Amino acid sequence: MHTQIKRRNFHACLGKHGHRMGSMRRTVTKILFCLAMLVILVGCGRVRYPQYYTLNLPAPPDPPPSENAHATLAVREFRAPTYLRQGGIAYKTSPEQIGFYAYHRWSTDPREQVTNAVIDRLRASGSFAFVKPYDGRPGASYVLSGRLEKLEEIDYAGGVKVEVAISAQITNLATGMTVWTNSVSEVGDINKRDVAAVVSEMNRTMERAIEKLLSPIPADVVTGPTAAKRN
Repeated sequence: MHTQIKRRNFHACLGKHGHRMGSMRRTVTKILFCLAMLVILVGCGRVRYPQYYTLNLPAPPDPPPSENAHATLAVREFRAPTYLRQGGIAYKTSPEQIGFYAYHRWSTDPREQVTNAVIDRLRASGSFAFVKPYDGRPGASYVLSGRLEKLEEIDYAGGVKVEVAISAQITNLATGMTVWTNSVSEVGDINKRDVAAVVSEMNRTMERAIEKLLSPIPADVVTGPTAAKRN
């Protein structure tokens, strides 16, 4: 009889202990579930804002035009492929595949930046009597039309690079004849793999490309139609 009572007490204790352990497990499970939900909610509530970049192409000093500079020039806004006008900084993982950074974007249209940089450098060259943006009004001897062909990060063929390609032509407005044309493609290496470094190298590479693009403008364009008539 005494033994049976002990057994009953022992089983009762086990039952109470098991109940407490089960309750503790349920409590711990609830706590872990709440913590997991809290982490998810915090993650969902965190808003990521895009970062904006610009092409920094400082203007060179603007000297007076040469005594032989009689031509006047208007510069149209550069054209570009559709993918370069969408705002996102472009990258290529293969020659056929183009991607865009979702949170790294251009603050202004790269075409506008390139057009302004070309105008600044042509003014600084002193080769023309004046250089202005094209507005459709008469007054210019020539018009320069250009195209931004490439402005992208290259993520294939070993390492990370940037590629810039631009082209331009000058047309005599009186005759409709193309008197000068040129195209340039430049590649720059990136030492540090982040978007800020990519944009910095795009700036340097674009400066080189514009300088090479505008270097060989022929003398007969610079002297212009006025000088030709005098001869």
